[in-house]
Amino acid sequence: MLQNTRALRRAHAAASARNAITARRPKIIFGTVTGAVLGLALTVGMASGPAAGAELPDAVADVSSFVTGTEPLAKTADSSAITIALAEDAIEAAETLNTQVADSGLDLGAAPARVATDELAADVQRLGGDRAEMSALLVAGISVDAITGTAQVESETAALQKALTAAQEKKAADDAAKKAAEQAAAEAAALAEANTVDGAKATAREMAASEYGWGDDQFSCLDSLWTKESGWNYQAYNAGGGATGIPQALPGSKMASAGSDWQTNAATQIAWGLGYISSVYGAPCSAWSHSQATNWY
Repeated sequence: MLQNTRALRRAHAAASARNAITARRPKIIFGTVTGAVLGLALTVGMASGPAAGAELPDAVADVSSFVTGTEPLAKTADSSAITIALAEDAIEAAETLNTQVADSGLDLGAAPARVATDELAADVQRLGGDRAEMSALLVAGISVDAITGTAQVESETAALQKALTAAQEKKAADDAAKKAAEQAAAEAAALAEANTVDGAKATAREMAASEYGWGDDQFSCLDSLWTKESGWNYQAYNAGGGATGIPQALPGSKMASAGSDWQTNAATQIAWGLGYISSVYGAPCSAWSHSQATNWY
């Protein structure tokens, strides 16, 4: 049963090739059969009338003996086994890629969506039949068809693989761009929410508690202070003095120490404002008391 598997059949063909040929390697056989049979008319002419004392090239001698029926059967069988093995490899690779393309569901554009292997498979089936009942010339013709078909299938497989890779790369780029756009939109929406009055107050309450340990009593003073200063509007600007943002920093560029987005991000302004209050007044209620007494802080 194991000998019926493709792997063992190819191993057997390879072993037969090594035993049958001692003067040439399989690659040379493959090239010889292709070139020599395709140039059959020329080679027959050369074989029939060589110059005196000239030695025919190996390929010409092979074809001459092949056509006239003197080619050893073992050598013929060996060449066919190699041709079949290479063709089957090409078919297997093409069909595997055809499945990958179909499963991907990707649009390959103008490129064909699959590699046709039916004709080559038919040649392989014919060449793998009983060659003892075929003429040498018929075997040679089928071999040429199989060799040519193998090259064609390999070429089309390479082209299809290139098209699939391009489609996969395009999909990956499109997916990345879509994800980046969605992330940017989500961040913009979150920022817009955080920049509202309620959003800014929620950010300030959380930051005051987590970074400074200030509870609701201190936040109440902070709420009163910044409601008076800016109404918690991150775009607030005092045209008379130049005070800017929720904490009314003067000048507004001072807030750059908390982040480069100080002009557009309420959280950055709040971070700077809480740091300022902590370093100058110790806590929001002290800053609020000073503001009530002097109308500034």
